[in-house]
Amino acid sequence: MEFIRVGDKLIDLYKIIDTIRLILRMRSQGLSQQEVATRLEIDRTFISRLESLGNVRRGGRIGLIAFPVQNKAELISLADTFGIENRLILSNAERWQLVEDKNGLDFLHQIFNIIEQFRQCDTVLVFCSEKWNRLATALLDNQVYTVEIGRSPIAKDIYVDPQEVEKILNVLTDETMGEVK
Repeated sequence: MEFIRVGDKLIDLYKIIDTIRLILRMRSQGLSQQEVATRLEIDRTFISRLESLGNVRRGGRIGLIAFPVQNKAELISLADTFGIENRLILSNAERWQLVEDKNGLDFLHQIFNIIEQFRQCDTVLVFCSEKWNRLATALLDNQVYTVEIGRSPIAKDIYVDPQEVEKILNVLTDETMGEVK
């Protein structure tokens, strides 16, 4: 144990280090900042500041949403190339699997988790129908770029040109993060 005196307080340095490790482990397991804050009874803003303090990646975070897509593997590979961690890339069948076998409350909780994940991005690129693009723009409080891949409702998988996605990502990474590749 290592104690540090700060005024009239005695601080246990290892307790702080263990708590920070726990916070980061919970966040890396997919819990939102608010979920971690609630479980540990701390302010969510503390977690946000802690993550900012330890952020080693320069520039903003980009998210990618695309559904229903025919060439999911190509888009995932492209996201990997650009270091995009926050992504929701689904075929039409996978999109419907999100709803199947769930009650309304479980589905709503899942959707809120997805929204929270993408709200943590600085920029989100969305390849969906006009309806879902508008919804993403309304729900996310960050910069959202949308590309319409079909008219609502889209009932089949759509091929999304990876070269078009790459061109947009090149522009976005130049604006927000510098060259990533």
